[in-house]
Amino acid sequence: MNRREAIGKVGIGMAAAALASSRAEAADKPIRWKMSTSYPPKFPILQDGCDTLAKIIETMSQGRLKIDVYAAGELIGAFDVFDAVSQGKAIQAASTAAYYFPGKVPVSSLFTACPFGLTADEVNAWMYCGGGLELYRDIFKAYNIYPIPHLTTGTQMGGWFRKEINSVDDLKGLKFRIPGLGGKVMAKLGATVVLTPGGEIFTALERGVIDACEWATPVLDLRLGLCQAAKYYYFPGWQEPTATPDLWVNLKAWEALPPDLKAIVEAACIETLTMSNAQGIVANSEALKELVEKRGVIMKRFPDDVIAALRKASMEVLEEEAKADANTARVLQSYLPFRDKIKYFRDVSEIGYYQARGSV
Repeated sequence: MNRREAIGKVGIGMAAAALASSRAEAADKPIRWKMSTSYPPKFPILQDGCDTLAKIIETMSQGRLKIDVYAAGELIGAFDVFDAVSQGKAIQAASTAAYYFPGKVPVSSLFTACPFGLTADEVNAWMYCGGGLELYRDIFKAYNIYPIPHLTTGTQMGGWFRKEINSVDDLKGLKFRIPGLGGKVMAKLGATVVLTPGGEIFTALERGVIDACEWATPVLDLRLGLCQAAKYYYFPGWQEPTATPDLWVNLKAWEALPPDLKAIVEAACIETLTMSNAQGIVANSEALKELVEKRGVIMKRFPDDVIAALRKASMEVLEEEAKADANTARVLQSYLPFRDKIKYFRDVSEIGYYQARGSV
């Protein structure tokens, strides 16, 4: 080997070593995402659940994936997250409720809440064992979004009203803050539907911009101070037997993750989903007692004729939505038969047990 060949081989070796070193450094460099939410800052269960999710992912990945979490308005608006995640420029992920965006994806409401639909654990069963999540991801792929269920509110309340609801006629002309399919049901019964971000609901209700609102559950409603703006608190939450906010990840950002980090994100979402449900059961029990016993809230059940009208209108809305949108029809062909299938056992097991225990 002559001197020139030796130098050449040394140069190639040094270049290869440098390239390997560069790749190792790149592999060791943490992936950093920005994640915006649709919830107010420091909001219990929901915003707190997002902070928890980021911590779990960073711990499980040993710092390889770090997520900076921003509440609504801190980086982008509550209802701006769809476009932001889809484009993947300002943020790589968001936590939000799909039913805020029926104007973008008509079927989206069904992935958050369905009037007279599935409860929290039933939604999880449909998502993970009934084909729901596959449908969700297949539809949202066209929008460059990869969804993962990661929070739940549990069964919600029917809402706050400045005046009593004694009949269906009392709903006519009512300015009601309510999103998703529940809003379309209320509109069918004559209400004027308003969509207001969570952080603005109290002011709108207090000033009479709206006459009534539904937000979520007792602990979240208490945090917004809604009991100071309306005294009638109605149940049941026909419009949202649960709401399931999701982690939305920009599809390209998701596909760029190695398999182990994808598995970590999925597992972390299941953990926050489980924890939010557990936290809600405890916190809502305490909050409802405080609202009624200490805050002077008048808790009332919707009259039977109102519930019957809401149920009838809900079925009409679902039929109309299915006729208007192929994806909605496709999802309902999965959702409704699943609801009916599990009802046979649930009525005997869950409801039968509650009756035996004396809870209903």
